[in-house]
Amino acid sequence: MHGTPHIVSDVMTHTVASVGRGATFKEIVQLMQDWKVSALPVIEGEGRVVGVVSEADLLPKEEFRDSDPDRNTQLRRLSDLAKAGSVTAGELMTSPALTVRPNATLAQAARVMARAKVKRLPVVDAVGMLEGVVSRADLLKVFLRTDAEITEEVRREVVSYLFPGPGSAVLVESRDGVVTLAGQVRDTSLVPVAARLIRAVEGVVDVDFDLTRHGEPATRRNPYGGGTDGPAST
Repeated sequence: MHGTPHIVSDVMTHTVASVGRGATFKEIVQLMQDWKVSALPVIEGEGRVVGVVSEADLLPKEEFRDSDPDRNTQLRRLSDLAKAGSVTAGELMTSPALTVRPNATLAQAARVMARAKVKRLPVVDAVGMLEGVVSRADLLKVFLRTDAEITEEVRREVVSYLFPGPGSAVLVESRDGVVTLAGQVRDTSLVPVAARLIRAVEGVVDVDFDLTRHGEPATRRNPYGGGTDGPAST
């Protein structure tokens, strides 16, 4: 029923800085500075992604530069200590790389980022070749949709299916991404379904309802459980 959701290829950055395994520490830092990014894909051959080197991979060199960690620290942070002594991307990188496919939905990419606590993901094709990078900021671009676009999609993809006339007269309004449905419907039990579908529309921040069953006094519906919250304000 819904229109096709945006996918990673719709919002990703196609022109991407990357490094080979042999890139030196200083080359990596300089490239991050030049491109204003916090991580770089590490590639080999014709562009297959084999890892990612990030600021977190580089910082141990500074952290341990003038210190002599005790034995407990050494045992607990063997990986960081190894990176402190590393000088090339191949030694510093996190491998295998956490990546995403260009046809993944924005929700799927967001879940991967959230679970891994990363800010950027290399976008690769079926054989692991680098096609771009998607960042947290890219995923938030859907919230730049206009209220008019959101209103039209909610009206077309949700209201026309769940609350068709006769007997239903629903006004759809979106303000700063918050969608409100007001009016009369034949079946108020469909309100929780409408809430879920509207929240799935890209760009929607929240949803509110002021719907009543045809012929009944106005009450404000609870979009979570479908119950009433009491008389609607006038």
